[in-house]
Formats: sequence, structure tokens, C-alpha cells
Amino acid sequence: MTILRKFGAFVTGSARLAFLGGNRYYYAWLAVLGLCIGQALFAYAHQFQVGLISTSMRDSVSWGYYIGNFTFLVGVAAAAVLLVVPAYVYDWKPIKEVALFGELLAVAAIVMCLLFVLVDMGRPDRFWHILPFVGRMHLPSAIMAWDAIVLNIYLAVNLTVASYLVYCAYHGIHYNKKFVWPLVIFSIPMAVSIHTVTAFLYNGMASRPYWNSAILAPRFIASAFCSGPALLLILFQILRKVSAFEIKDEAIHKVAELMAYAMGFNLFLFGAEVFKEYYSDTHHLVHYEYLFAGLHGHPSPIAPYAWMSLAFAVISFFLFLIPRTRRNFITMNVGCVLIYASVYIEKGIALIIPGFTPDQLGQVYAYVPSVTELRVAAGVFGIGFLLFTLMVKVSVGLLFGGVRERATG
Repeated sequence: MTILRKFGAFVTGSARLAFLGGNRYYYAWLAVLGLCIGQALFAYAHQFQVGLISTSMRDSVSWGYYIGNFTFLVGVAAAAVLLVVPAYVYDWKPIKEVALFGELLAVAAIVMCLLFVLVDMGRPDRFWHILPFVGRMHLPSAIMAWDAIVLNIYLAVNLTVASYLVYCAYHGIHYNKKFVWPLVIFSIPMAVSIHTVTAFLYNGMASRPYWNSAILAPRFIASAFCSGPALLLILFQILRKVSAFEIKDEAIHKVAELMAYAMGFNLFLFGAEVFKEYYSDTHHLVHYEYLFAGLHGHPSPIAPYAWMSLAFAVISFFLFLIPRTRRNFITMNVGCVLIYASVYIEKGIALIIPGFTPDQLGQVYAYVPSVTELRVAAGVFGIGFLLFTLMVKVSVGLLFGGVRERATG
């Protein structure tokens, strides 16, 4: 059998495995995701027809909910390195067995990132301009061009590694370590670079003092090492119940421990930034005032969410820091939900909006995402979760479920 025929058989077999053999809960989940995607298509069609005026973004706040989700998901994608380092660098077997799922999550997250960039464009037909080697990227001066490059490289690396491992499992052959190892090692600095370059997009803007901070990049990376693993820890527990997939408790507890350190570092950096602004008490403090209270008599619609994010971060930090609560699956899962919500608010709301408020003319525009933005975002998340669900279904079936015969038909 030629390589092309083997790859074709792998694709068709994987597609068959992805949609067959699931229980009613699996198909109900796919139906929910399908509904999210379907309604989003109608919402985006309306946005495409009338333009970005259908969103709540205006000249004062030109980045909104879409770019907030993009920033958050870059962190989720970068979090794969939290599994890759102990799995491949230190060859720790309990983590090595599940490192593949970090790579699958990275693939799904990057796809969602690119989709959020697409829907944020007023002229989506110009999307090709940000594609490496195709568009006019204005290198080396354009930071956004570098962001597009590292995101696409990281997507290609993780997709190649994950596809190759599942391909080998499908055909019952052992993977070539000399091929996988360099790509996995290369993915480690790439994971750091995608969130670092994204942070440079913000702190490189000298006219936006809220973002113009040297510690923004390490804050991004620290928070990223919390949000992505929080999803994976819950996924691992679900897979243990519904499939033959096995993962040792010690691996879950080790990931939770690493998340505690990352969240502690994230809180430290945030506290250092808040101290600098409030103790200095310069006119740049207006951005934090708007974030936590409001400004010039204008109530802040994001203040309750900012305090909620901070409370969730502190509570989850102690839940993961204390060994007894970290090893208790109930309190650990509560901590995962709180960490995910905290980082989502921090990246999706508390980062973007205060940076634009007040604007360069001193005006305060209270940005709140429109219904169109919420519907389109739900569809993008639906596409990402659908892709991740199908990839996990195939991977678990081939690598851990022993269903190759069913896939090959």
C-alpha cells in the first residue's frame, strides 16, 4: 500500500470512528455544538452584510470581545507545554501518556484564534494578508505579522505531531522517535513565543499606558499555564469514566501542583502592577480606576467581573496550593472551574476594555458586547470544541480503546 493510500485510509477510518460508536450523551453534545455553529452563521451573515456597526465596537473601543477571546485562546494553546516538558524532556511516563491531548487542545485553540481574527475583520476578504508567505506582512516591523507567523508554525507543529502519532496507531506501527522528538522539543519555545509575541502586540503601544508594561508577557504565560490545564484535568476525568483511557492520579495531581505555582506567580505579577499604579498615583491610574470602580461618574460595567476574576483567582490558588484540597477531586474540579473563569475574565474583559478607557480624547465609552458578538463567539467556540471532541474521540479509540478494526471496517 502506498503512502497516499495509507493516509487516505487513515482519514476515512478516522472520520468513521469520529461519528460512530458514541453513546447518546456524545451525540447530544455534538448536536449542541452544531446548534451553536448554526446560529452563529446567521449572526455572522448579518455582521458581514451590515459591517462591524452590528457589534458594540466603535472608534473609542476598536478591540472588543473577539480580540479578548483571541488573547485568551492563545494562552490555552500555549498551555500544552505544561504537559510536553515533563513528558518528553524529563520522560515522566504518567504525563507522557496524556501529552497528546495537550497538543490536540493546542490545535483546536489556534484554529479558534484564527477564526476570531477573521470575524473581527471588517473586510474578511483581506484575511490572506496575514498569511505567511502569501500576504503582505510588512516584516520585520509589524508585530502582528510575527504573531501570525508563530501561531501558524505552532499550529503546524502540533498538528503534525498529533496526526503522526494517531496515524501510527491506526496502522499498528511504532512511531519514529527521531521524527517526533525534534518537533516536540521545538514546540516548547514556540509555545512560549506565541503568547510572548501576543503580549508584545499590547505592550508595544506606548500610547496605551495600561498595556505598556514589561511584565505583561510573563503575566500572559503564567495565566496560560492555568487555563489550558484546567480544561485538560476535567477532560481526563471524563475520559476515565466513559472510555478505556487510563491516567494515574499522580499525573493529575502533578499538573494541579504546577497550576498552583503558575497561579501564584500570576497573582504576584498582578499585585506588583497594581502596587506600581496606585502607589505612583499618576494620571495613568485612570485605567485601573475604571477597571475596579468606574470613572468620572461613569459606572464601569466590567467592575463586577474584575472583582469576580480576582476573587476566583485567589480562591483557586489556595485550593490548588493546599495538598489536601488539590488531591480531592471535588475541590480540585471547583478550582479548575474558578481558574478557567478567572483567566477568561482577565484576558477577555479586564485586559482589553480598560486599555481603551478613557480614549485618547478623554471620553468614556462603556463597551458591552452586542448580541451579535456573543452569538458569533459562541459559534467559534462551537467549532473549536467540535474539532477537539472529534480529535479526542479518534485518538482515544485508536491509542487506548483498541478499536482499530472498527475504524478500518
